[in-house]
Amino acid sequence: MQQTTAECDVLVIGGGINGAGIARDAAGRGLSVVLAEQDDLAAHTSSASTKLIHGGLRYLEHYEFGLVRKALREREVLLRSAPHIMWPLRFVMPHQPEQRSAWLIRSGLFIYDHLARRRLLPGSEMLNLEQHVAGQRLNAKLTRGFAYSDGWVDDARLVTLTALDAAERGARILVRHRCVDVQARADGWQVILQPCGSHQSTAWRARAVINATGPWATQVPGLPLPPGRELRLVRGSHIVVPRLFAHDFAYLLQQPDQRVVFAIPYEGTFTLIGTTDEEHHDDPAQARASPAEILYLCEAVNRYLARPIAPKDIVWHFAGVRPLLDDHHSEAAAVTRDYHLDWQAGTPPLLHVFGGKLTTFRQLGEEATDGLVEHLGISAEPWTRRASLPGGENLLSPGPHIRNVLHFDRWVAEQQRRYHWLPAALCQRYARAYGSRLHNLLAHCKGLKDLGEEIVPGLHELEAHYLCTTEWARTAEDILWRRSKLGLHLPSRAAAQLDEWLAAHHPGSPAAALPGDNS
Repeated sequence: MQQTTAECDVLVIGGGINGAGIARDAAGRGLSVVLAEQDDLAAHTSSASTKLIHGGLRYLEHYEFGLVRKALREREVLLRSAPHIMWPLRFVMPHQPEQRSAWLIRSGLFIYDHLARRRLLPGSEMLNLEQHVAGQRLNAKLTRGFAYSDGWVDDARLVTLTALDAAERGARILVRHRCVDVQARADGWQVILQPCGSHQSTAWRARAVINATGPWATQVPGLPLPPGRELRLVRGSHIVVPRLFAHDFAYLLQQPDQRVVFAIPYEGTFTLIGTTDEEHHDDPAQARASPAEILYLCEAVNRYLARPIAPKDIVWHFAGVRPLLDDHHSEAAAVTRDYHLDWQAGTPPLLHVFGGKLTTFRQLGEEATDGLVEHLGISAEPWTRRASLPGGENLLSPGPHIRNVLHFDRWVAEQQRRYHWLPAALCQRYARAYGSRLHNLLAHCKGLKDLGEEIVPGLHELEAHYLCTTEWARTAEDILWRRSKLGLHLPSRAAAQLDEWLAAHHPGSPAAALPGDNS
């Protein structure tokens, strides 16, 4: 096996949302950063969420006021940072008297409205479902409900754009690089990284190592683990069905087992339903929604629908494994979703990241980097709270009352006038995926022919090249299911067609370094 040697200040293992967030923050403070991911960015847990930027209303019942307050504060920060991939969502909670009482729900929503400062989103209210559009297609016995606000996010694109920001600030992003071994040295760490499918490897000398591998946090070869820390792997499964409601409200549906299930507008013509909380004891990479979970989710929404759904209606399902820090609750749903940063004593700087959720990734990254610069004896101030993610630049109004996230459709209409030759649906998708980077993508285009061949419906050569050279995409799955959700709208043979095109135009190893770096 051939081996080369390189150096960095910090090596982050894991390309999910937490690893990407730490790499971004550290790179922005001037550290030399390497992020290594054994698969694609967001290939597992971070692309298999319910896709919410939220405080976690149900966590109030477990008295996790600190977590909810922290998440609600971050909800406002994130909605300002990337209004193209995040936006407000209004939730309706139909009231079933046999579930939680109306006064308890009103009390919980009052706390949720006031636990943290709220500028962008409207507060909660009571609804008459017999007169409100959200009551349509619900069981006729559901006459009363409650509405409140949270946010939605394209989770996989959030990870990719966070990694892209890190790369543009100097980080090196190594996807499809497996961590073979980690060893402590007198002056730091030696980390052996091997590109998947290659016999070559690189020995990185790093002053500090961050273990942000999520469900694999206890399995990194050679990495010492903190005593007494145990992960509890909990599988969350989701189903996608043809659109159930002719409006843009989402639903929080209470269940007899005291859990809640969300039904959310998804990709224009679908409804996303989830999630479950099941103990997972197998390989996290092979997480699948079980028949029992699929049936549970169908029954969960059927308790509220006038016309029920069945497993045969499902067009797609997916599952991810949440790596929760075990707090020894008997019920998986009650295990805390908060994160824990564990600095390993008696070694060069080593941080294990346990737990966490999408909404708090930026603060987790800030706290982790605060600890990192302290351990390395560096003075560098936090910076991400007021920063935009790629594509969010120039979408945000100056001043304290930033509201463009609420007016994004107006910006899209301006782009449709500017790029009048683009089909409206394609312009809308580009605007949502790339935000202001839409102008980078279309910089040399004057007409539809400049997008190149349409490889599969909705995907042209120009965009495919961009995703490969700028966003680390290497396979049809990367493009159709993570960089976009085109896979939901295309026939099954589309993936094979795209893989053939990729093999012809982007041949070689799927391992990718910094965008544009062909070394």
